[in-house]
Amino acid sequence: MGIKSFMGKRAAPEKPAEAPILVKDYMAENLVTFREHENIMDVMEKLIKHGISGGCVVNEKMELLGIISEGDCMKQISDSRYYNMPMADLTVGKRMHTNVETIDGNMNVLDAAKKFIEMKFRRFPIIEDGRLVGQISQRDVLRAALKLKAHTWTY
Repeated sequence: MGIKSFMGKRAAPEKPAEAPILVKDYMAENLVTFREHENIMDVMEKLIKHGISGGCVVNEKMELLGIISEGDCMKQISDSRYYNMPMADLTVGKRMHTNVETIDGNMNVLDAAKKFIEMKFRRFPIIEDGRLVGQISQRDVLRAALKLKAHTWTY
């Protein structure tokens, strides 16, 4: 009795090469930004209106000057109340953080997640050619992780 059908050795199925999930694919590009001369009260209104916890401070050329956050505004409220000083003349430039950590848009999202954990920041600006082009938040990293889970993680 002979072999009726022989297909030969089967090759292992090829796994598709997974493209890295980059920060620039998940960063927010339409940002609420602030100017150095803006009043701190206006910043608080914008933060509440847009449901954000902070934002980048830029100049007219979209060059990053600093970051202002809810915490910075709260500190201003506390200081103003304690020292009984008006808040009308306080500007972003007086409260913003100027030593800002940024990350590269071509960084892998998993590396960005590690940097979020190490630095304990809520957001990182993305700078390209000296200009602010986007921002990635912890929530953006979570969105990327959910996409990654759909492709590679198993329960």
